[in-house]
Amino acid sequence: MSLPQIQYHLTRFNTSASKLSQCPEDTGAEVAFAGRSNAGKSSAINTLTNAKLARTSKTPGRTQLINFFDTNVEGVRIVDLPGYGYAKVPIAMKEHWQKHLDDYLQNRECLRGVVLMVDIRHPLKEFDLMMIQWCSEAAMPLHILLTKADKLNRGAAQNALLKMKQQLDVKNNPLLTVQTFSALKTTGVEQLREHLNRWLLEEDSAAE
Repeated sequence: MSLPQIQYHLTRFNTSASKLSQCPEDTGAEVAFAGRSNAGKSSAINTLTNAKLARTSKTPGRTQLINFFDTNVEGVRIVDLPGYGYAKVPIAMKEHWQKHLDDYLQNRECLRGVVLMVDIRHPLKEFDLMMIQWCSEAAMPLHILLTKADKLNRGAAQNALLKMKQQLDVKNNPLLTVQTFSALKTTGVEQLREHLNRWLLEEDSAAE
């Protein structure tokens, strides 16, 4: 029996949730996009789906809810997590985001993997390291997108990719992968789609 094919351009908004109890039913399969507020997370989702699904803003940190998007395959979703970093919001609000993000990551049974956006021009920050550590401890597959690769020439981008792989010891961690990505030039989009397909479809088939 052939597997269904995800047509990412048919992805549509489902709902937003401020806490785990408001999320869609915990069935099927979903991948979550995470990243610092200025790492290009919304642009990556919009480029992946060839649509303006995720809200982009010149004011980083505007994504304050967990946003769920349905693909054309029933039960298969893309999730946009709150951005962290430069958001100019009260400490209490940041603590609220942190608590419910942690609830989602720890307790969402249908979560198949996390895609973490990291600006290729900058070293890993506290949030990045926290997410990498959490995924490692939870044995959760993690795919890192080195975004804004168009800001560097090809040689520098490849050097940054190699350096990141060495820093994170990717060779000895089968659940951790890294690639370069540019929303502006749409480079790395097909590689990302193929990676998501493996998480969302092949694992789903194997679990049945």
